[in-house]
Amino acid sequence: MFVLDSHCDTPSQIMRLRDLALDNDHSQVDFPKLKRGGVDGAFFAVYTPSSFRTGKEAYEYACRLVDVTIDAVKANPFRSSLALSPDEALSNKSKGLFSVFLGMENGSPIGNDLSRIGEFYDKGIRYMTLCHSADNEICDSCASRAGRWDGLSPFGREVVTEMNRLGMMVDVSHISDKSFYDVLECSKAPVVATHSCCRAIAGHPRNMTDDMIRALAAEGGVIQINFFPVFLDDGFSGVLDRSGLYDRGESIEEEFIADPGDAAKRRKWYGILDELSALDRPSYKRIADHIDHVVGLVGIDYVGIGSDFDGICVTPDGLEDVSMVPVLFEELRVRGYSESDIAKIAGGNFFRVFREVISVASRLQNVSGTPQRL
Repeated sequence: MFVLDSHCDTPSQIMRLRDLALDNDHSQVDFPKLKRGGVDGAFFAVYTPSSFRTGKEAYEYACRLVDVTIDAVKANPFRSSLALSPDEALSNKSKGLFSVFLGMENGSPIGNDLSRIGEFYDKGIRYMTLCHSADNEICDSCASRAGRWDGLSPFGREVVTEMNRLGMMVDVSHISDKSFYDVLECSKAPVVATHSCCRAIAGHPRNMTDDMIRALAAEGGVIQINFFPVFLDDGFSGVLDRSGLYDRGESIEEEFIADPGDAAKRRKWYGILDELSALDRPSYKRIADHIDHVVGLVGIDYVGIGSDFDGICVTPDGLEDVSMVPVLFEELRVRGYSESDIAKIAGGNFFRVFREVISVASRLQNVSGTPQRL
C-alpha cells in the first residue's frame, strides 16, 4: 500500500531552518522520521497566514515557501523527489524515494488574479485550501462570525472552475459551511478536505457535520482526518485553555519565527512544546474513532489521514510525530479493518480522488481545445 499524509506544514518549518535530512529534536516531520514511519509521500502545505495585509505580501511569501521546499527536496536526491501525480508517486516509491507533493493552504496569494492559479499549478501546487482563518477574496472562513460573502464569492466560483480545468484539487478544510456547499454545487470534480475531523465527535467549527460528510462522499470526495487534539476531542480544549500555554506560547513562538537562528529563542519555544506535550492529551485512538465515524456514515471509500503535523503545536498521546503512524494502522487492524480497507485509508482513497480530478481536467481541456498542463 502507499501511505500518504495529505497535509503537513513542513515548508514553514524549513523556513525556520529545519534540515529535513536530520532526525531533528522537537520535529514532527523530517526524512528519517518519515522513513521509520513507513510514510511514502506527503503533501507539504505552502501555508500563508491570514495576517498578511496585502495580496502582494501573501503572494511573495507563498513563492518563497515553494522555492525553499523545492530546494530542500533537491538537496536530498537520494531520499526524496517531487511528485505531480499518483503515478509519479508510485514510480518514486519503486525507486525508494519519498514523494513530496505541494499543496497551498490559503488562497490569499491568488488575490483577485485568476492567472496566479495557473502559475502556482506550474510550480507544482496540486491542491489549494481556499481560505484559512479569515475570509478572503475567494470565500468565507469557518472562523468568521459574520462572513464577507455568505459563502463562495463570485470570484471564488471562477477560482473553482479554473482549478477544475487545470486539475488542481479543491480543498474545503477551513472554509465555512455555506462555502462548502457552494463549492460542491460549483465544482465539476470531487473535492477533498485535506485535514478535517468529524463535528459529531468534537464540536469545533473546523470539523465537518455528518450532512457535510455525506454530501462530500456523494460527490466522490474524501475527508482526511486531522491529528490536532482540539479537533479530535472537545475535552482537550478545556485542558488547553486552563493551562494558559496557548496564550503564553504565542509571543514566544512569534519571537522564534522572527529569528529561528537564535538558540535561546529556539530553546524557549521548545520549552513551551515540552509543556504542551505534558498535558493530558487524547490518545491516538481518537483518530481511529473519527475514521470509524466516517466509515459508519458513508463507507470505507471516503476517508484518509491528513495529520496537520508541523502545523500543530501539540499532538495526540502516542502519535507525537510521523514515525509513529504505524500505531494508527495497528489500531485499525484491532478494530477489524482488513488490509485492503487500511490501504484505502492510508492513501488509496485520496489517490482515487486525485486521479478523478486529473481526468475531469483532461475532459474539460479536450472540450475547450486547451492543451493539458502537466
